[in-house]
Amino acid sequence: MTKSRNPSTPRTKRATAAKATAPKRRQPDTEARILAAARTVFTRTGTAGARMQDIAREAGVNQALLHYYFRSKQALADRVFREAATTLFSALPRDLRPDASLEDLVRSFVHAYIDTMRRTPFVPAYVAAEVHQNPGRVVQVIREITGANPSDTTPSVLRFVQAMIDARVAAGDMRPIRAEQLVINMMALLAFPFVARALLAGVYGMDDAAFARFLDERRDDLPRFILNAVRP
Repeated sequence: MTKSRNPSTPRTKRATAAKATAPKRRQPDTEARILAAARTVFTRTGTAGARMQDIAREAGVNQALLHYYFRSKQALADRVFREAATTLFSALPRDLRPDASLEDLVRSFVHAYIDTMRRTPFVPAYVAAEVHQNPGRVVQVIREITGANPSDTTPSVLRFVQAMIDARVAAGDMRPIRAEQLVINMMALLAFPFVARALLAGVYGMDDAAFARFLDERRDDLPRFILNAVRP
């Protein structure tokens, strides 16, 4: 005699519980609260170490409701990562005007990055940690946003910057440097204070107010520092 299957598997139990506790329609404030909690938990533990019950507890909802809004941890992780990567990408300069100077480019890059990241300071460290686990995720998100592969568009941007550098070198007011080195130097100088926020707090006693003042100073000082570093 064949034994009948027991339909009460953990997955079906979660689905049944989610239906029983689900609201008649989705509430934007509940979804936003869950996303905010997920950002906190993913930033603290990384996606791999995060648990749905931790996110539910942080959001102040039961786990069944969490599954109603986001069916799985992966779905929630993908949503949070996409938002974070989109924020990071929005801080990068894309309007490379032919009449812009190198000073304009450096200044706009520094200002856009700091102004964007100070509103979402968790993003650089979170994205860096996630990309370490899955290097293709940012590339995939950028491709979805722009419709182009970064490996196809980046060379043209670097050629544009290199042409600006070469013109300044020929005029005698800049040392030779590859565009890749200049861009990566800027990215490293910009990202480090956000990635090392906890270190700055511990070593320099930098609370939120002090960190905000530090960013104000850095916003003004960093363009001059970068440009002075490449002058003859």
